[in-house]
Amino acid sequence: MKINVEMMPEYEIAYIRKIGSYGLGNIQTMEKLKTWAMANALLNDESIILGIPWDNPETTKPEDCRYDACLIVEKDQLINYNDVKKGKICEGEYAVFDIEHTAEAVEKAWHELFMELSIHGYKMDDSKPIMERYANKMVKNHKCEICVPIG
Repeated sequence: MKINVEMMPEYEIAYIRKIGSYGLGNIQTMEKLKTWAMANALLNDESIILGIPWDNPETTKPEDCRYDACLIVEKDQLINYNDVKKGKICEGEYAVFDIEHTAEAVEKAWHELFMELSIHGYKMDDSKPIMERYANKMVKNHKCEICVPIG
């Protein structure tokens, strides 16, 4: 897997949270966010969508796992939809894995990324979430990224 290290800035986000086991419901939540964003003219070539699984399914009951589908927005962006909340992602250093934008590639990356971190001498920062990053420019080229906080 291709890996780069980058300093991510603090981001303002609009997000929809799903609680329950990870899988198909995550995709449905992402689609709900994209539908809302399109209806509010917030999606364009510069848009970045994040998928954030907050819990480790090996240590959290599936029915308690939290997943946020997020859109990076401007600081003063008004949010006018009941299911969409506003939040922030803290700045920090991240190991960024460049992968194919397919379900199989994303699943494979999730199984291999911790070993890859270790091979490259990085240690995960548990105080920040791992994020799947879908920049429209990359998605158009069938690519996406998994961003792992390191410290």
